[in-house]
Parts: sequence; structure tokens; C-alpha cells
Amino acid sequence: QVRLVESGGGLVQSGGSLRLSCAAPGGIFRISTMAWYRQAPGNQREWVATVTTGDNTAYADSVKGRFTISRDNAKNTVYLQMNNLKPEDTAVYYCNLRNVDYNVWGQGTQVTVSS
Repeated sequence: QVRLVESGGGLVQSGGSLRLSCAAPGGIFRISTMAWYRQAPGNQREWVATVTTGDNTAYADSVKGRFTISRDNAKNTVYLQMNNLKPEDTAVYYCNLRNVDYNVWGQGTQVTVSS
């Protein structure tokens, strides 16, 4: 069973920064597209950012220019650097691993941005 381990959430003031991490099993991580999603109370889960096995990245318009997704294949970890955070970024953030055989979600980590 594939398990993703997330960390890095917390409480931060508006304008602050946080970095989320998500670790995955090594053999699977390297052949998988990794992504971050988020879900605010009362809202559907929404896509935030993706990084492919070839390090191509894509971002939702709402976070473009503020968030950076990256992967470290040596550590089997994907990161989400979040800068200039806004109260509307408050949500549970989920890591996602996807390849031809798996579509796996992390347990989620809470990010709260106070105004």
C-alpha cells in the first residue's frame, strides 16, 4: 500500500510563508506526477499545482506567482513553497501521487492564514 506523509502546515499571518512537504516511497515517486490540492470548509477540493517527472510545472491562477512546487527525487519528496499567503489560502492541503498504476492522496495538512 502506497502511503504519502505530509508535513509543514500551520498558522501564519497574511503575507507570510509556509513550505509543505510530502514524502512518498522511492520506487514509485520517481515515475509519478505529483500535485497539491486544497479544500476549504464548504468548498470542493481544488487543484493547486503539479510537477511532472520531467519537472514541468503548472499552477492554478489563484496561486501563480506566489506558490512554487518542486520535487527532490533523491529525497522522494515534493514541496509546495507558499509565499505572500492570503486568508483565502486557508484550507486543508492534500498531496497527490499519480501514475499508470496509482492515484494516491495524503492525509492532508491544515494551513490557516490570519488577516
